[in-house]
Amino acid sequence: MTSPLPSAPRARDASVLDLAPVVPVVVVEDAATAVPLARALVAGGLRAIEVTLRTPAALDAIRAISGAVPDAVVGAGTLLTPAQVTESVAAGARFLVSPGWTDVLLTAMRASGVPYLPGVSTASEVVALLERGVREMKFFPAEAAGGTAYLRSLSGPLPQARFCPTGGIGPGNAPDYLALPNVGCVGGTWMLPDDAIAAGDWARVERLARAAAALGAARDRQPGA
Repeated sequence: MTSPLPSAPRARDASVLDLAPVVPVVVVEDAATAVPLARALVAGGLRAIEVTLRTPAALDAIRAISGAVPDAVVGAGTLLTPAQVTESVAAGARFLVSPGWTDVLLTAMRASGVPYLPGVSTASEVVALLERGVREMKFFPAEAAGGTAYLRSLSGPLPQARFCPTGGIGPGNAPDYLALPNVGCVGGTWMLPDDAIAAGDWARVERLARAAAALGAARDRQPGA
């Protein structure tokens, strides 16, 4: 992931992995909820928001957040095709995430001009991306693929690779992932309860987002962090 994020306040923020300790993974069923949802997440301290392309409302949601929530860094997830890459960037996505990768998809993401996190779950996939100059990746499905033990094992022979683990991560195990030297952030959905979204309880979403953002402060207080 080589392209810097637009308007990053510090050089460190040139990476989406460093924007927040947790990236909310959002499935939007109704685009009308996108803006208040994003505002609640940003107010809670989670600026980077991944909207997954799993619903017909996803691109409209990205477009709405991009236009109405300037403090959010909205990205597109579950990218599977070059066409989705093009559509997502046109809608305002500022980073791209895929559950896996092929050379065709990787070429499209690289050409998009925005940061990207191709998905990996094996050491061979990591090495293949490193050969192509990609050092920041999504580790998915994190728990099913080996969890913290697997990522810790990768950090020795492949220290140049950094990850955003996603899949099976919640408030109980997120700190274990964030304590790893090769993990920049984690992705999760626990700050987005279905009942809170259905009820428009954005104050609850903000509280959960703030608790998730606090995981980063706890990590930074650890010796050697």
